[in-house]
Amino acid sequence: MAKERLVVIGGDAAGMSAASQVRRRKPDMEILAFELGRHTSYAA
Repeated sequence: MAKERLVVIGGDAAGMSAASQVRRRKPDMEILAFELGRHTSYAA
């Protein structure tokens, strides 16, 4: 069976918040985040 994967487009606060919520609910899910700029949000 294929592993579940979440792809986040945009490393702003909303994207990182979604990724962190998924990480809490499904710790085994692979999460990929793509950001065009040099920095991502890490406050969430």
